[in-house]
Amino acid sequence: MKFVDEAYIDIAAGDGGNGCVSFRHEKYKEFGGPNGGDGGRGGHIYAVADINLNTLVDFRFSRRHDARNGEHGKGSDMFGAKGDDIILKMPVGTILTDAESGDILFELLVPGEEILIAKGGDGGFGNLRFKSSTNRAPRTKTPGWPGEKKSLKLELKVLADVGLLGMPNAGKSTFITAVSNARPRIADYPFTTLHPNLGVVRVGPEQSFVVADLPGLIEGASEGAGLGHLFLRHLQRTRLLLHIVDMAPFDDSIDPVKQAKAIVGELKKYDEGLFDKPRWLVLNKLDMVEPDKRAALVKDFVKRFKFKGPVFEISALTREGCEQLVKAIYQDVKSVQKSEQAPEEIDPRFAPAPVAGLDD
Repeated sequence: MKFVDEAYIDIAAGDGGNGCVSFRHEKYKEFGGPNGGDGGRGGHIYAVADINLNTLVDFRFSRRHDARNGEHGKGSDMFGAKGDDIILKMPVGTILTDAESGDILFELLVPGEEILIAKGGDGGFGNLRFKSSTNRAPRTKTPGWPGEKKSLKLELKVLADVGLLGMPNAGKSTFITAVSNARPRIADYPFTTLHPNLGVVRVGPEQSFVVADLPGLIEGASEGAGLGHLFLRHLQRTRLLLHIVDMAPFDDSIDPVKQAKAIVGELKKYDEGLFDKPRWLVLNKLDMVEPDKRAALVKDFVKRFKFKGPVFEISALTREGCEQLVKAIYQDVKSVQKSEQAPEEIDPRFAPAPVAGLDD
């Protein structure tokens, strides 16, 4: 299925039905009184986060979504039926913004979350509503209210704990295949990955985290070069970035340090917040380096790259060093999750007073 992470749609909730003017007409009921019912509510439009979806491709070909109008009120105290609601299923991580102003209106961050994105119009009042002791034969009714109409931009940002960052052919897809259940396309040429891939890494029973593999970045990506710039937004919701570096490039003229610095530079140009995210250095393809030269190669790279964070040496192909890296990632992600869920400290001035007799 084609991956689409951006789409535009027009939605229109249903209009409310009009109220009715009617009077009771029966034999021997000369003054039956008003019995005009209210109009029905127009249909709402909801957005639901569906964990089984991972692309907005359905909305690329279906842009217009209109809910049904409410029925008009009728005589004999009959109220109009409400219009049917519409439920639009979207991937978890979808952001809905106003297409004209660019303001963010809604975000779907929790699986199964349901949000009302367009409210149907209320139905109008029939003359039964206006009956009183002083107005026994009202001929007043009100029209139904119009439903909300919006033009929306849908933008998908995948939800993952860890994002993989690196040049094309650095071994990101091989790594996510080695440690998770994801099976992206792998080939011996650059730009094999054309869209994000998500993989769940199982560390133990009820211990897991999600990794996102994105198309490789190249120099100038923040200005539109290559494919990676299209998907940099997906890294904005990750907690940790793994910068994967090819330590055994096929061309001896390629300098891994220069490539790594170019990637960091593109991050900073694209988004300062993304640049400031925790980032670990993962030196890949060390199985292709002679064992007696590995230590010197790694030391020289770290010194020239001037990297201060954690450094891991792995081979995604042989899975050497992957287990230690996965365990370290899980511990880091777990600690971040705990800090995010930690209860806020209560100001002593607003702390509840102790209850007498409960000191023991």
